[in-house]
Amino acid sequence: MHQSAPGPWPRVLHLTQPVDGGVARVVADLTAAQLAAGMRVTVGCPESGLADRLRSAGADVRTWRATRAPGPSLAGEVRQLARLVAEVRPDLVHAHSAKAGLAGRLAVRGRIPTVFQPHAWSFEAVGGVTAALALVWERHGARWAHRTLCVSEAERATGLRAGIDGRWAVIPNGVDPHRFRPAGPGPDRGPGADPDLGLGSGADADADPDLGSDANADAVRAALLPDTGPRVPLVVCVGRLCRQKGQDVLLDAWAAVRARVPDARLVLVGDGPDRDRLKPAASVRLVGAVADVVPWYQAADLVVLPSRWEGMALAPLEAMACGRPVVVTDVDGARESLPPALRPHCLVPADDPAALAGAVARLLLDPPLRASLGHRARRHILSAHDARHTAAAVADLYRDLLGRGPGARHVPTEYRESIHS
Repeated sequence: MHQSAPGPWPRVLHLTQPVDGGVARVVADLTAAQLAAGMRVTVGCPESGLADRLRSAGADVRTWRATRAPGPSLAGEVRQLARLVAEVRPDLVHAHSAKAGLAGRLAVRGRIPTVFQPHAWSFEAVGGVTAALALVWERHGARWAHRTLCVSEAERATGLRAGIDGRWAVIPNGVDPHRFRPAGPGPDRGPGADPDLGLGSGADADADPDLGSDANADAVRAALLPDTGPRVPLVVCVGRLCRQKGQDVLLDAWAAVRARVPDARLVLVGDGPDRDRLKPAASVRLVGAVADVVPWYQAADLVVLPSRWEGMALAPLEAMACGRPVVVTDVDGARESLPPALRPHCLVPADDPAALAGAVARLLLDPPLRASLGHRARRHILSAHDARHTAAAVADLYRDLLGRGPGARHVPTEYRESIHS
């Protein structure tokens, strides 16, 4: 029977594989917020840049040697996690994405309060027999999650349609509006604020009037792309180069965009397994992975993410926090992430290059509309997708499970108060 670790604060064990992209950023933001709230946080993940950053932030990081996809190594990965759980003795396990969700639930089997956060469903990422097996697992594994945490109502609806009988919670993704902000002078993020972990100190973003300026954005662009003039229309796509993110669809659409906006330029920011398969035109630049994506958002006239599936993608939220309009495909979470004013202009069907090209070209040709949509986008993020709100909602979910979950103990009053401070 599970025995809680001694001490006044809950111990949370996050499990994650992958260690890059949006999942890693969510884990990093939650870890930072939870450490600040007084929780004892352990993260099990492969050795990586994420592991190094989390250690620097004060988290207890334990090495979990795991590959990104299920395979012959799965049994050994589950045994590693079983040993890790026995050593850490967490009060709650929070497993992120398909691989950690699979291995973590097999290792724990519901003996400790468990949150599974799919970050988009595994059966959407594959096809054929593999998709069928993934769906069977998700239906079976739901019994070992005290909550299945979705980042959008659409993601939850997809799970329900697939026959997953989960105990559901929905908490939208959030981003740090102090880090992701329009170009130009603004409040200092504060000493010690780690841009990779977010949630740095600074002025209250809810009262932030700064929406940037064209001059500031031009200066950022000149530093990134000195050979591109300030008035050349610039489209930026930020994301892992893989089938999910749909950069191939954007490249298929790009010729039609250029037919209407001949001087337009496209930059793909990110790396991934599809890098060598993509065949960019001369007007397209692949810059690879970057240490800080914020300047690319700030430099863009328009940000595009043509995903084939998502839970709720972070890149559009980050772009909108930077005061930029986005064009996204109508996949899980996309409609919910956009303010109503952006939906008629910025939401297109998935896997439809013609529709994507039309939306991108129309916005590139209408600077006043872009500016108006960018301002509304920033305000929407401040009100609906601030990472502080996300972290507080997750803490409320933990508190609920720790008060009633199997083997959990009473949550101290000090903790209940601290998570809202």
